[in-house]
Amino acid sequence: MTVVAVVGLGGMGSRMARRFLDAGHELVVWNRTPEKMPALTGLGAVAAESPADAARRAEVVVTVVSDPDALRAVTKGTTGVAAGSGEATTVIEMSTVGVRAVSELASALPAGTALLDAPVLGSLAEAEAGALRIFVGGPDPLVARWTPLLSVLGTPLHVGPVGAGAAAKLVANSTLFAVLGALGEALALAEGQGLSRDAAFDILAATPLSAQAERRRRAIETGDYPARFPLALARKDADLISEAAGAARTDLRLGEAARSWLAEADEGGWGHGDYTAVLAWIMGRRP
Repeated sequence: MTVVAVVGLGGMGSRMARRFLDAGHELVVWNRTPEKMPALTGLGAVAAESPADAARRAEVVVTVVSDPDALRAVTKGTTGVAAGSGEATTVIEMSTVGVRAVSELASALPAGTALLDAPVLGSLAEAEAGALRIFVGGPDPLVARWTPLLSVLGTPLHVGPVGAGAAAKLVANSTLFAVLGALGEALALAEGQGLSRDAAFDILAATPLSAQAERRRRAIETGDYPARFPLALARKDADLISEAAGAARTDLRLGEAARSWLAEADEGGWGHGDYTAVLAWIMGRRP
């Protein structure tokens, strides 16, 4: 079994940590707000005093944080992961932070410390069930070495060298946001033309949006969007996609439109709700 440190115990990180613990691995945990640690230490995990302390205690350090600034905060400085890492350490970065932040992390780690970037596709239910899709960037031997560990969380897909995982996650999320935007606009257009809700969903059932329309119908009709992935984080991801497109000189017109809907809803005070509530925002159902 492996000694795994998980740095960041939010909705995703806490569930991923529990998966490692249930699989029989030794677990070390650290979180910026300590009150999230007892739920895991009560099951046998060890609480670290800092990210550096977590890294010193572990063979593998998994970072799961909200954004690039949070990643810098837990990896740099005298108490950061980099300060506690050595030649025997592998850092697996599993947040959605973009390629530039992964490159900064690689530069901050000591020589000899191994690094994979492995962001995940999926939400709380998938994290709990070990059904995440994991986009892994790194050298073949290192990916092969840690694939069994990552498989505790879901299905790893090796997509290229370090940084490729972060790039792949932005590609995947770009489709999620564009589809939500298209679905919301289609329903708004149906309402605007006087079509009934049932007719609108019957029409959508005959289109490429069929599966998404059916999946989101209950939430749309009840107005209940259970919080799984905060809209503010979706907006952050959309901003990272826009930044990556700009750096690559790629014209993402649909992506920018989807980003504008998320930005409006976030600035309208919906940031703490689920990202799928952007559908209600698009359809004009605002308080």
